[in-house]
Amino acid sequence: MRVQLSERSRTAVVVGAAVVPAMVCAAMVPFRARIENTNTALVLVLVVVAAAASGVRRAGIVAALSGSVCWAFFLAQPYQQIIITDEADRVTAVLLTVVGVAAAEILWARRRQNRANQQQAYLTDILRTAGIVAAGSAHTEGVIEHVADQLVDLLGVDDCYFDSDTDDQAPAALVRDGTVVRRGRDLPVDRYGLPTDCEIELRVHHNGITRGRFLLVASTRLARPSLAQRQVAVALADQVGAALATHDRSS
Repeated sequence: MRVQLSERSRTAVVVGAAVVPAMVCAAMVPFRARIENTNTALVLVLVVVAAAASGVRRAGIVAALSGSVCWAFFLAQPYQQIIITDEADRVTAVLLTVVGVAAAEILWARRRQNRANQQQAYLTDILRTAGIVAAGSAHTEGVIEHVADQLVDLLGVDDCYFDSDTDDQAPAALVRDGTVVRRGRDLPVDRYGLPTDCEIELRVHHNGITRGRFLLVASTRLARPSLAQRQVAVALADQVGAALATHDRSS
């Protein structure tokens, strides 16, 4: 599961994308007389691809531009100047920029497509569950089991089970906005993952009434569901609430 970066972390990635190509070019200076300039440019393309793979769009573009400028400064004649006199080196510098930016954009586009596919899968899960509820199935146990299985897959936890008793409170809870709260404090799930030493409560509501709760267990592996995944989990739990309310009315 992909880890969401904070704004500070994203800024650090962009700064690194600007600095690392300069460091790589400087490291190749002692060998520039023995290595073809096209080969050094290929090394920088790898650096750009690595920056783009970070998931920060600006990082790939910054790495491509930084790599081109630093390549011209350190590895193209005349050295320690941005101006390139050799025609072949000019072409290499242009290609380095174009290929670097293109690689960054392609990787970014693929990540966006993967994210869109993931969001579509979330929506499909909710609609499938809503369809089961709307069908008026009298077997609420089947709906609960179906949602419990979805929550395990969605959140990456070990186990999930339903509890109709809500008198007590679990040490940690997944609340309405997707935040995980433990003893009154928000947990940075994207960074540290879900608690592994206690059950995590996800209460089931319908029309403001608590109908039960799911208890999530993540004891054997570190699960870092994104905020979107946690919010989908809340929406799925609400479908169970609707099913239980329908069952109560028909009883």
